[in-house]
Amino acid sequence: MQNGQCTDTAVTMQHPQRNIFHACMFQEPQSPPATLLQRRLYGTVGLSLLIGFYLLTGLTGHDPWRGDDIRYFGSVYSMLQNEGLLFPQLGGEPFLEYPPLYYWCAALLAFITSSVLAPHEGARLASAIFTALAVYWVARSAERLYGRPTRTPAALLTLGCLGLVLHSHETQPLLALMAMVALVLNGISRVPERPLMGSLQAGLGCALAMLAGGIPGMLLTAPLFAVAIIISPECRNHRASGSLLAGLTLAVCLGGIWPLLLHLQEPELFAVWRHAQWQQIAGGDVSINGLIRLLKLMGWFLWPLWPLALWSLWHERSRLFQLRWLLPLLATVFALIHLVFSSDRSQPVALPLLPAMALLAAGGITTLRRGAASAFDWFSAMTFGVFAILVWIAWSAQVFAWPTGLARHIARAAPEFALTGIFPKTLLGISICVLWFCLAWGAPRRPSRGATNWAMGMTMLWCLAVALLMQWFDHTRSYRAMGESLNKALAPYAGECFASGKLSTSIRSMLDYYVGQRPLPVQDGFASPCRLLLIYTDHRGKKPDELEGKEPAWSFQRGSRKQFEALYLYTRPHHE
Repeated sequence: MQNGQCTDTAVTMQHPQRNIFHACMFQEPQSPPATLLQRRLYGTVGLSLLIGFYLLTGLTGHDPWRGDDIRYFGSVYSMLQNEGLLFPQLGGEPFLEYPPLYYWCAALLAFITSSVLAPHEGARLASAIFTALAVYWVARSAERLYGRPTRTPAALLTLGCLGLVLHSHETQPLLALMAMVALVLNGISRVPERPLMGSLQAGLGCALAMLAGGIPGMLLTAPLFAVAIIISPECRNHRASGSLLAGLTLAVCLGGIWPLLLHLQEPELFAVWRHAQWQQIAGGDVSINGLIRLLKLMGWFLWPLWPLALWSLWHERSRLFQLRWLLPLLATVFALIHLVFSSDRSQPVALPLLPAMALLAAGGITTLRRGAASAFDWFSAMTFGVFAILVWIAWSAQVFAWPTGLARHIARAAPEFALTGIFPKTLLGISICVLWFCLAWGAPRRPSRGATNWAMGMTMLWCLAVALLMQWFDHTRSYRAMGESLNKALAPYAGECFASGKLSTSIRSMLDYYVGQRPLPVQDGFASPCRLLLIYTDHRGKKPDELEGKEPAWSFQRGSRKQFEALYLYTRPHHE
């Protein structure tokens, strides 16, 4: 259909009246022809720029932050020191959470960019690359499964997922697994047209999923080969089935190389890693409360994918055994089963769900009723308009001490914080909002307009938060001040060791990166050969019983309430 007219002449020649009605009834009314500027802004060029702004804004220009950002950077930093090249380490100890694919890429990028970027900034480029690859492979899969009109909405919906925005701008190994899941889906979607190439691509993705996420990564991707062979009608022919078996064989052979090398080089470490993997797979909380918490996480983390995915499944309920619906649906089911039984219930563990959910959502975006599409469009504009206002209110509390309640909270949480560069940041924030408003207003009116405005709104909100609030977040979540203060406290004891009890992974990474020293472990009763003792706590006023009544030689506290952390340095005679 072009400009409201049907063009299916082959159909209309046989049954003019009936077939013209049938051909036109299920097609959306087309908007007026887009201008050249609109085709550039809202086409491939504009989408590429949007993805670039989204991924690169806030990726550099700040220290490693508390949480995943610094704890996973610790393994990257160890590799930069030529440690843990085969198996990730953190502060000289094995780090069992994920295999080394992400850390290898992050360390390589940090090394390449070392002349222009700090190591932690260069390492975060791996997050941008893996996220961009996931968006690209999801878009290509949507094009093959549902047609060309769904390619751009698939990329936009993936980009606009609420759970992705923070993790795509930190050091996060699960982004590599998310990208490999997208690669497997893209490969299997090619099988009906190019069986061998699609199967080999999927096999490579499955092997890399093993290297990115371990045994869970293999369990998330390998069963999709069997699904395509056994259930999908498009893959039941001899050529497709044989190619898929070849791809699965490739996945098993390549995926087993790293565990085999680890077993040959470090058999004890391999046994510990294998045990930790199975504990992660089947050590989760499957109680009612655990499932409720998981549902709450999925509710906001996967927004707005899950409502659109449910609509797609309902609208196509009679065709769910076709590969285009069966593949992402069962990929979602496998990922949900893993989440239910996994011992890890943190937010990033849901990242491997995004590619399959984005495909399901993209498959239904073009079939939305006109009222639902308009409601999604309106909701996108209103939601990010309100959030932008909230960001400006937070900025106002820092600059003008208004609202007074929020200003008091900021002063209490970080009494030493002082905002600088107010005028250029304000000008940049205004420019971001004006540009977003103009682009949202001028978006072409088509069924995917809501997805377009949602992704642009998410990008606007992230860029605005970085422009106005990044300095505040960096002050409150960075460990640089703590590390520099501890360095000064340790200066009089140069050459001496220090011991410590249980430290969080974030603190261990901070000590390795900012202080350049690693504490020795202590025994029961805090016995150690070191005169210096470093104590960490995340509860205000809480000290070990052995240290009650003793005053620390140095202390540093940061954060408040749930974000509270403190380090205490004690000195003692050698005979204690």
